[in-house]
Amino acid sequence: MSEIRAISAIPLPADIAPGEIGPRPTIVRMNPADLSVDAKYQRELSRKSITLIHKLVSGWDWRRFKPPVVARVGESWHVIDGQHTAIAAVTHGSIGEIDVMVVDAEEGIDRAKAFIGHNRDRVAITNTQIFFAAAAAGDEDALTAMQVCERAGATILRNPTPGRPFRPGEIIAVSALVRLIKRRSAMKARIVVETLVKARAAPISADLIQAVDLVLHDEQYEGDLLAEDVVSTLLKLGPALEPKAYELALAKKLRRWRAIAIVIFQNTRKRRGSVRAA
Repeated sequence: MSEIRAISAIPLPADIAPGEIGPRPTIVRMNPADLSVDAKYQRELSRKSITLIHKLVSGWDWRRFKPPVVARVGESWHVIDGQHTAIAAVTHGSIGEIDVMVVDAEEGIDRAKAFIGHNRDRVAITNTQIFFAAAAAGDEDALTAMQVCERAGATILRNPTPGRPFRPGEIIAVSALVRLIKRRSAMKARIVVETLVKARAAPISADLIQAVDLVLHDEQYEGDLLAEDVVSTLLKLGPALEPKAYELALAKKLRRWRAIAIVIFQNTRKRRGSVRAA
């Protein structure tokens, strides 16, 4: 099945009519040092902003470049959207001129409204979407995680359908999985995921990944439990696991994943010869 999707119109509800088009923007090439930022509605540079600018400077790539949106205000040019890109271009020192998209917004209220629209009217990209893009780009961590899931029998859920119950073995915690692979190994991550698949976890969450990894691989517990016994415990507890862990987390002020690990450990038969079994 092809993953190429053509751009086509979608049906509009009866109560939605196309808006006024207004003046079409133009693309102009200019020196980013000639741009200005209006602090009345633009955000100040935070620590995250500085980190982002550093990242843009060190990894400048025209294929990832998005022209800042600017408006002429008197004799100056104000950035409506894209100040981090403009600052990175100036900071880089070798970029020179950049393309900007010039829109008609001489009034401050129009520029502020446009700024709100740029930052509000967008669909936030999810960790899972970033993960699949990374895999398509050949990222080693993403490809290893996909291989781990494939061999463990898990399914990475690309786009969860609202209202549809999760199916056993569907994983929504790709970031937690990648972190686990880096911290332990692909083999140990596979054991964790495979355990949760056999236990029919729906979905395989970050809390469950961290909890099962703790009881199977952490030096505090390693050697006490067998993966197949953890599967039996999870199947036995079923829906009761979450309430038990929630109560424990509240009573002991624990993180939920750690509380889940404790509940699993307490309810699982210890391996013969382990310190705790003795």
